[in-house]
Amino acid sequence: MASSEIDQKFLGKLARLVESENPLLSSVLYKILGLSINLSSQLITARKQRRQDGSSGNPPLDLHLHIVWLSREGLLLLDQYVLPSATLKKNVELKILAYKLLASFYHIIVLFHNTPPVTTIGTNTPEGQSTSSVANASDKGKRVAKGNDTYDHGASRSISEGGPVGPPPGFGPQSPTAFLMKPGDYLPLAQQCFKEAIQLAEQHLWGSHSLRLSVKTEYAAFLYECVHDAEASRRLAKETISEVYEATEGIDNDMFNDACELVTVLGKMMKRGLGSNNTLRSKGHGTSNSGSQGTPRIEQIEAQAPVTAPPGMI
Repeated sequence: MASSEIDQKFLGKLARLVESENPLLSSVLYKILGLSINLSSQLITARKQRRQDGSSGNPPLDLHLHIVWLSREGLLLLDQYVLPSATLKKNVELKILAYKLLASFYHIIVLFHNTPPVTTIGTNTPEGQSTSSVANASDKGKRVAKGNDTYDHGASRSISEGGPVGPPPGFGPQSPTAFLMKPGDYLPLAQQCFKEAIQLAEQHLWGSHSLRLSVKTEYAAFLYECVHDAEASRRLAKETISEVYEATEGIDNDMFNDACELVTVLGKMMKRGLGSNNTLRSKGHGTSNSGSQGTPRIEQIEAQAPVTAPPGMI
């Protein structure tokens, strides 16, 4: 996701690269980097919470609100500062990274804020919470800072009792994140952003380039988690691994290690939802890993111990 270590590496690298000619863009990229690091820890916490509570477990409301707010801020920074400045003529990687991050932030919005909900990860619908949990969490997430401004989004309280009251007649229940972003179905927009990012990556980056792999790895996760098209996710993972093996371009040690890590994740995604005899099942985990210098090979990947998905891949 926007919280992956590979995307963070490119954010830092590109922020340094443009620092002399465009200090404003450089400072915004550093801000997105800091936001991404913060978001990474929040997503890891949400993933741990989900594992502890089971597949239907929801993160605490204050954590949920923080994740949506950080994602919204990332989208605003990209839209207002990065995308207008990113051109293919000046820096191909910056342009592709901007589109990839745009898709990635929308991926998180779909997971935690979408209406109608596409997963059980978030608490973005009143049906996913009890009345008491909403009341208790309203105070926890009452103040969200944005720069030097502070917004009060506490629940409406009746004058006589001082407790939370329901919405006016005819308006129906409101999502607890509605004050941060307009409720709606962001799934088509997220999917379109991924397709644009992939198109750019395929046109301008070779098959083993870690930024290209980052785009396709997250899109495979998006297809499985949000679109619920397991077959398309497995097919994309398989095709992406084939592109890595067919790439003839040389890569440095750092990019090689990143490629090995992502190929490992893609190898697990190839088997996600399949049983040991390749028959469909509800959830699955494959194993594969990385090896030595050059383009990663299947034998090298399988020789090492399994690794976990990059931070934020929930």
